[in-house]
Amino acid sequence: MNCLVSIAAFYHLQQNFVQTSLLDCQLRHNSLKKLMDKFRETGLNFDPKFDSNGLLAAVVTDADSGDVLMLAYMNDEAIRMTLETGKAHFFSRSRQKLWLKGETSGNFLNVQDMRIDCDQDALWVIAKPVGPTCHTGANSCFYRQVTATGLQRL
Repeated sequence: MNCLVSIAAFYHLQQNFVQTSLLDCQLRHNSLKKLMDKFRETGLNFDPKFDSNGLLAAVVTDADSGDVLMLAYMNDEAIRMTLETGKAHFFSRSRQKLWLKGETSGNFLNVQDMRIDCDQDALWVIAKPVGPTCHTGANSCFYRQVTATGLQRL
């Protein structure tokens, strides 16, 4: 009987130890994650936080006028190619492939600057467009205003 009590007590202690250890690990993990997020938000390491598809939203503005030209998505290869060539590359979600803006139209975006937001999950591309940016021929993809009665061309 004393042996069974000892085994039961040992089992109980072991379960408490495992639960305490798991909780301790989880707390340490959460603390480390918070520290890493803070370092990502304030540090100088480029550490993009891609979404579950490996993409970041990229807002493109005109270097001269400041107008918003387009919104597209970049994966790690698009970022690398943009930095290497100075021409904006994006990842097409519909075609599932990398594309160079202007490759077929000649309407390239010559990148002057790239910035990342505070938690590194969105990019701001500042570029000098060569021709219209939108595939419709408009200077900006944002050429319509949303009103209470519908869309209005700007």
